[in-house]
Amino acid sequence: MKRISDIATIGFALFAMFFGAGNLLLPPFIGVQVGNHVWITILAFGLTGILLPFMGILSVTHSGDSFQDLGTRIHKNLVPVLGTIIMICIGPLIAIPRTAATTFEVGILSSFPESNPIWTSIAFFVVTWLFSIVPSKVVDLVGNILTPLLLVLLTILLVVGIVNPIELPKEGELSTMGSFTLGFTEGYQTLDVLASVIFAGIIITAAKSKGYNSLKEKNKVVIAAGALAAICLLFIYGGLIYLGASSGVHNPDIKRSELLIHISQSLLGQYGTIAIALSIALACLTTAIALTSAVGTFFSNLTKGKLSYKFLVTACCIVSGVLSITGVDNIIQFAYPPLAFVYPIVITLVLFVVIFGRFVKSRLPYIGALIASTIVAVLNLLKILGVWDEQQLSALNHIPFFDYELGWVVPAFVGFITLLLVEKMRGKKL
Repeated sequence: MKRISDIATIGFALFAMFFGAGNLLLPPFIGVQVGNHVWITILAFGLTGILLPFMGILSVTHSGDSFQDLGTRIHKNLVPVLGTIIMICIGPLIAIPRTAATTFEVGILSSFPESNPIWTSIAFFVVTWLFSIVPSKVVDLVGNILTPLLLVLLTILLVVGIVNPIELPKEGELSTMGSFTLGFTEGYQTLDVLASVIFAGIIITAAKSKGYNSLKEKNKVVIAAGALAAICLLFIYGGLIYLGASSGVHNPDIKRSELLIHISQSLLGQYGTIAIALSIALACLTTAIALTSAVGTFFSNLTKGKLSYKFLVTACCIVSGVLSITGVDNIIQFAYPPLAFVYPIVITLVLFVVIFGRFVKSRLPYIGALIASTIVAVLNLLKILGVWDEQQLSALNHIPFFDYELGWVVPAFVGFITLLLVEKMRGKKL
């Protein structure tokens, strides 16, 4: 019974860490655009929003106890470079400000139209700071108290929307493949793959603190908790995409926050605003607490204590608070280029360690895969920024799946296999 209880606590905490502002706002907005292509879109969004984050957890458990162990397995300089990029993205630059901005636009502004985002931001980050300042309490607080309430509120909304939809999903403008591509790429905006390799260390530490110290016991608890979080995410994401598709809204230019408010009010009436406000506050607060704690821990360890955990948490809250007042849509629009760059690199690291980690111990093949995916990520970033002309874009589209933003897949595999064969020819031990 104790193990089941511990798995539930850690699993619910992990779900809440993952399920933040983007996770609540993105799926309904995707549903509006895909219309009746709901199932293929849920599959695509689930790949980048659920399966890959779960594999991120696995990649860390296969390598040690933290992202530092995962990165060092490939190269000693990977942790400070890639780790810093990840932490800035999921920390004060994008993810944490987005949680406060979402809380204001959906949770506060709908009920108090004259509210000032500055005061909301201050209050939000004061609470975040208070809960983050003692990192050992984060998992139990989130898993035992905040997440169950969040799940209950969201489940009520989803059940009502599925049983009694506003209207049945209609055929949208996107094709089946277009819907798949949209779901897949929008899954990047959840930031969960990036967060997974960091959150893994938090839940591994939590498992150890509950007495699961052997490698076998620790991995069993962590993997089971990850599976529980994935099941919860699939239910919530799938339901929210369906709510968007059946919302009766067909304007793709609607603000994400306005869409969510429309859905909740249409389904639950006057209580919908209260329910969604509480859901938003809980989802955003739990994620902000976890991310702020992760940022403080990572950079404190990286600087070997020269920058204290408390100082870093405080600085993270201040920077995030300032950026949060720019608004959700502006943050999401700004986030896409850096995420499109870093995501293929992290996905390559995660996938290749999980798939080949037990058989290929040498570092060189993984370095080859990461170099290849980084090159393609740079090319895709330049495409997003509008650097290439039509002729150059046509040439780039000869890279398999490049036009679907999956151009890194084949080059990464070729880079891995090439350097693996080179080492074999040299007679090195794998």
